Amino acid sequence: MLYYLFEFLENEYQFPGATLFRFLSFRASMAVLFSLILATVYGKQIIVFLRKKQIGETIRDLGLEGQKQKSGTPTMGGLIIIMSTLIPVLLFARLDNIYVILLIVTTIWMGIIGFIDDYIKIFKKNKQGLKGRFKIMGQVVLGLMVGATLFFHPEVTMKEKNKTIITRQYKVEEIDGKEVKSTKTNIPFFKNNELDYADFIGWMGDGASEYAWLIFIPVVIFIVTAVSNGANLTDGIDGLAAGTSAIIVLTLGIFAWVSGNIIFSDYLDIFFIPNAGELVVFIAAFVGALVGFLWYNAYPAQVFMGDTGSLTIGGVIAVIAIIVRKELLIPLLCGIFFAESISVMLQVSYFKYTRKTQGEGKRIFLMAPLHHHYQKKGYHESKIVTRFLIIGILLAIVTIVTLKVR
Repeated sequence: MLYYLFEFLENEYQFPGATLFRFLSFRASMAVLFSLILATVYGKQIIVFLRKKQIGETIRDLGLEGQKQKSGTPTMGGLIIIMSTLIPVLLFARLDNIYVILLIVTTIWMGIIGFIDDYIKIFKKNKQGLKGRFKIMGQVVLGLMVGATLFFHPEVTMKEKNKTIITRQYKVEEIDGKEVKSTKTNIPFFKNNELDYADFIGWMGDGASEYAWLIFIPVVIFIVTAVSNGANLTDGIDGLAAGTSAIIVLTLGIFAWVSGNIIFSDYLDIFFIPNAGELVVFIAAFVGALVGFLWYNAYPAQVFMGDTGSLTIGGVIAVIAIIVRKELLIPLLCGIFFAESISVMLQVSYFKYTRKTQGEGKRIFLMAPLHHHYQKKGYHESKIVTRFLIIGILLAIVTIVTLKVR
């Protein structure tokens, strides 16, 4: 909103300093500062309100050290993250940008699903919360909306690379690439680092690219569902989900910035995505909100994010990665989410298999998700979080390195 106000003041009255709002770096800096202030200052008031209303976490006895002391800790703290993200975005971002609109919709949509889940757990005294099929249904609907928008919306384009040709008169001519609709994405570690989803239906003949949505949209649905559930599983000990997510989102912010900058995208030989630079404002606000929330969520936590926060975080990360055409880097960048999810799947599958074949269910891990395995081994949760964050930073560095390693 402030962007349009200062644009008007600049055009009509040549208001001093109004030109600052043209610069992405200035608006992103203001967004991260504003979100940090909101999360730390007003976040405390939200925590006090949640405590007064007795909106506390009901802890299941899993035999973990320090678990009983967490009972009654305010939950639904994801509201702090959502509020501290959306307000700066509404103030400093361009609200006519299709990517910003998609992320706002994602934040609200997943926040509502998580809020309903937390509401059922707390007020209905149902520890299972929202039934799994309804969660999945909500994630699928979001994936469908995001996938359809990215495929069909006319403003979602990618600029073709410039070409240098030699004419018959032996003159060198530079042909500027056009903005085109495309379902191409980046493949890490390969020299020819492009994958086009339309190639999977190339056997259909000419015009097959028009039906590439048959592949693209299911892929988007799968990614949104997988990442949001991965973030949800990671939210099990103080500071883990918020800290890991801040690293992931900051890394995606680098990708968004270079993808939306024609000079750096050309230098790094990656897709130039027009209007994608505006994502940096949203990402800056989101990082500020996560770090501000971590102020209260670090051990010993004064508030838990609940599914209101974890599902929202996962959904936003997935959509950003898809927008900047880096979704195939998710298993690497979101390696912590991936490991947590795999540990649960392996544990459940192996338990069912051994119970069926041997009559007694056996476990691979002492407890799943993976962070609980290390708790059972006697590690303090602050040490587990610290080491997981170090691994998250290493994964983020390797992910950034893929920009040049092919």
